[in-house]
Amino acid sequence: MERREFIKSLGLLPLTAVAMKLNAINRIVEPFGNTNPMPVLFLGHGNPMNAIEENEFTKGWQDVAKSIPKPNAILCISAHWETDGTFVTAMNKPETIHDFGGFPKPLFDFQYPAPGDPDLANETKQGITTTAVGLNTDWGLDHGSWVVASRLYPKADIPMIQLSLNYGKSAQWHYDLAKELAFLRRKGVLIIGSGNVVHNLGMINWKDDRPFDWALDANENIKKLINAHDYKSLANYKSLGSAMQLAVPTPEHYLPLMYTLALQEENENISFFNDKTVMGSIAMTCLKIG
Repeated sequence: MERREFIKSLGLLPLTAVAMKLNAINRIVEPFGNTNPMPVLFLGHGNPMNAIEENEFTKGWQDVAKSIPKPNAILCISAHWETDGTFVTAMNKPETIHDFGGFPKPLFDFQYPAPGDPDLANETKQGITTTAVGLNTDWGLDHGSWVVASRLYPKADIPMIQLSLNYGKSAQWHYDLAKELAFLRRKGVLIIGSGNVVHNLGMINWKDDRPFDWALDANENIKKLINAHDYKSLANYKSLGSAMQLAVPTPEHYLPLMYTLALQEENENISFFNDKTVMGSIAMTCLKIG
């Protein structure tokens, strides 16, 4: 059946079927249309103030959004949702979570009212077979997701869900799990990993924005291994030397990168942008696959 005939046939269905959500209809008709996979993004999200300030990094995010098709939905893996187990948000209206302190009132007043997508959450749950996935209705969107999404799609008109990071698992485990998300790319879902490849809050230099040598070394080594497709070494990052140990003192900002890399298909290119290290020890490096 051609796409046109399929859509025409909707007029013959009962009213309840015709009233299906638009994103659900898109998933039904998608096999009749373009099956090219959506690109995948890793975004170094940095300072939450990036949600309300204009700078070179927010411009980079805005530019990359213009370079890719508008997604049917977004699945974000954020550094800021760690759980005992694996969960996916499944509410209709996720809360904008201000999970930080010490920032000005306009940032706490900022809301990103993107709708949730319980159907996509259930599809994601069913698509992952290597571990149990729980449907969560308590979390919402933390700043690792809404800060970047608000610059990519400021109208907040794209359904968005989050997948949590199981804090008890290795980088290789997360990489393997991420491969099970690949089917979502051909359903028009934009998968975003949000963290920072170099993220050491304990060594931030508040007086000088110049990067530490070890931070530059770690960032360059990560990019070199990505270009070489040596993802096994990246999963075993603790063995990559002292610079990497300083760059990744805790794994939560690094693991979203592994989700992104796991979704690269054969012959897909990777491009870097926002490749700059700030405050001594925070790399804003981003990448796009596809």
